[in-house]
Amino acid sequence: MVPPEPHDPGDFGRTFENATLPPAIPPPPRPIDGGRTVALGRGVSWLGEAWRMFKDAPGSWVACFLIFFVIMIVLAFIPVLGNIAGALISPILIGGLMAGCRALDRNDELEVSHLFAGFRERGGPLFILGLLEFGISLVAMLIAAAIIFLSVGGMFLGVLMGKVPDTSGAMNMSYVLGALLVVLVLVALFIPVTMAVWFAPALVMLDGVEPWAALKSSFVGCLRNIGAFLLYGIVWIVLGILATIPLGLGWLVLGPVTIASVYTAYRDIYFASRTA
Repeated sequence: MVPPEPHDPGDFGRTFENATLPPAIPPPPRPIDGGRTVALGRGVSWLGEAWRMFKDAPGSWVACFLIFFVIMIVLAFIPVLGNIAGALISPILIGGLMAGCRALDRNDELEVSHLFAGFRERGGPLFILGLLEFGISLVAMLIAAAIIFLSVGGMFLGVLMGKVPDTSGAMNMSYVLGALLVVLVLVALFIPVTMAVWFAPALVMLDGVEPWAALKSSFVGCLRNIGAFLLYGIVWIVLGILATIPLGLGWLVLGPVTIASVYTAYRDIYFASRTA
């Protein structure tokens, strides 16, 4: 009987060194901080890519949009608290739809359950985002109200109290100028608010960005692509007019396409490879 050869402790080490390890799974790509500047024509491409995304699951899109719309309408009928609740949960619902868009982007299916995915996956941060968005909007409304009152309200108050002579021609012109000022003030204040909240739900839901950082990154991303968004807005207004003509039924398509276009623009601006 041949005695066994003595065990060499180094054999285990050499075997371990020669073993083939499974490839490491790369971490998911992180969004570009503040986004990147894209070509002007991409504003139209966002809508085109969103339309193709809608065609992949039209039934699910319409169902999600109708449920979202009904929720917002029901909350709007509840005095005061309903509007606040709508402002707080809308980022959560939109965040869920962004998850649905990413599922479609990865050749998965969009499901109605995606609409509520934000509550399950990122409910806390998205709720905080809703609080921040509501606070920013409230501050903007208070500033707008103060400016309008100081510039226009004082004049009309003087007329009502008899301190300012009421001549019909002058009052008509004052009314026109006052209305124009109101519009300009609202636009000047709420465009920046819209820029801050446009991409924020996607950044929080899909990338785990902190709510305040997401608001800042969204604002910068929109600012860097103001030209593309201007073209996007012009085309969107034309589509909105066309969608309204057939008794508003066109919004069953344009509404989901608009939501999907937020994702396609987010993917384009925050990921150089246009994949998220």
